[in-house]
Amino acid sequence: MKTRPQSPRTNKAGFTLVELLVVIAIIGILIALLLPAVQQAREAARRMSCTNNMKQLALASHNFHDTFGAFPPSWHKIASGVGGWSGQARLLPFIEQASLESEIDYKVPYGEYHAGGTMAGVTFGGKPLPNLRVDAFLCPSEVKDEERNGEHYPINYVMNMGRWFIYDGRSGTGEGAFTPVRGTKMSSITDGTSNTMGFSEAKAYSTYYREAVAFSNKNIPASLDPKQGTRKTSGHTEWVDGHVHHSGFTSYFPPNTGFDDDGKKNQPVDFTNQREKNASPSEPTVAAITARSFHPGIVNVAFMDGSVSTIADTVDLTTWRGLSTRNGGEVVSRK
Repeated sequence: MKTRPQSPRTNKAGFTLVELLVVIAIIGILIALLLPAVQQAREAARRMSCTNNMKQLALASHNFHDTFGAFPPSWHKIASGVGGWSGQARLLPFIEQASLESEIDYKVPYGEYHAGGTMAGVTFGGKPLPNLRVDAFLCPSEVKDEERNGEHYPINYVMNMGRWFIYDGRSGTGEGAFTPVRGTKMSSITDGTSNTMGFSEAKAYSTYYREAVAFSNKNIPASLDPKQGTRKTSGHTEWVDGHVHHSGFTSYFPPNTGFDDDGKKNQPVDFTNQREKNASPSEPTVAAITARSFHPGIVNVAFMDGSVSTIADTVDLTTWRGLSTRNGGEVVSRK
């Protein structure tokens, strides 16, 4: 009986367990080396997008001035006393949002645009105006880019409203590039547009305290504990709202200043003694609403000449405050 000859056994090549572990370890090391570079590239892209948004707002302000002879008021006072629109809302036609702005009646409080308001039905695209997301008002690094209670949408690019004094119910002048009620004119920026901030960054859903302390004058206090009054956690969450704690900033504290609050350290905490609608000549609205950024160690700032610069957290406070006044006469350097 013949048998078929068997073919010689061949040894199959393969990896040993040790070799496999070595390969995995090498891949892990490469990923660890590559990840920071990828994160840095992403952050650089976000910063570039952020600075571009701010530049567009600065240029939009100039176009508004060319059209109306003044910059937009930071807060628009209306007959009802509440619901005054923001200066950013006024800039909508100049940032390719003319269709949205055309739906706004500035005599109507923004709160009435919600369903159920006394003027319900005034909507845009079947959706209440105040909770529409406006891309140009949001930094790509914002960690809470989300609607608030179905009523409002946040804002990250806020108007310079000076060092401390906001509004006194009479003059409405303030000292920043933008002021409530009356829009400033280019001719009033005697410090120079390259030395006067126009917009800075802010973090949405920041904590602020309000309705606490009566300030009988506009003088800047030597020191301030911002944790006075009613605590809120909704700062900079209403792009429609012209009150400083939503659409503005002041230079009382340096950029990114933090405070211990609610059992946590180094938290973003702001202060305003009262909303602009309550201000009177004898008790002005004053505020410490700090510029803050998600970009490490800096805050992006758009100047009134249309340029955008990064300001370090370590900036000299006198210089920082000088850059926030339009006619303070300070001698400052941006370097």
